[in-house]
Amino acid sequence: MRALIVYESMFGNTEVIARAIADGLAAETEVVNVDDAPDALAGFDLLVVGGPTHVHGMSRASTRKSAQDQASDGVRSRKGIRDWLDSLKPAPAGLAAATFDTRIGKPRWLTGSAAVGAAKALKRRHIRVIAKPESFYVNTATPPELGGDERARAQEWGRSIATETAEKS
Repeated sequence: MRALIVYESMFGNTEVIARAIADGLAAETEVVNVDDAPDALAGFDLLVVGGPTHVHGMSRASTRKSAQDQASDGVRSRKGIRDWLDSLKPAPAGLAAATFDTRIGKPRWLTGSAAVGAAKALKRRHIRVIAKPESFYVNTATPPELGGDERARAQEWGRSIATETAEKS
């Protein structure tokens, strides 16, 4: 299996989660900042997309600007996963996908979820989403920080995605 993980990260938390998921996949995996992500997905069996939840969903230019204003040393992604998903070329047949986000650890109905929006965008592009969108939690500090066991939970989620991919291929 060959996997591509595309992440958007403002403060580094989503990148940490993306790399932990890659560790859990235990497969040939490219982990790429959305700024450098390819718009063609040929050669990949699995696509994992993740980003921070901003104002109940995927980031927009205005919410990325707000994050940039909070970051003392700049943000890690200039572009958002919403923009990248909109620019994708048709996906190869059989491509499987999963989505994740980082968000405040409150109920989803209260915070929203970038992962849910990303999964819908992938389905609109006829990409087979094989797992429920997953959230990893940050605290309310400025800048936000990952919760204690979120990295380990991301590795475990990566292992479960690898299993799902193997079972459904």
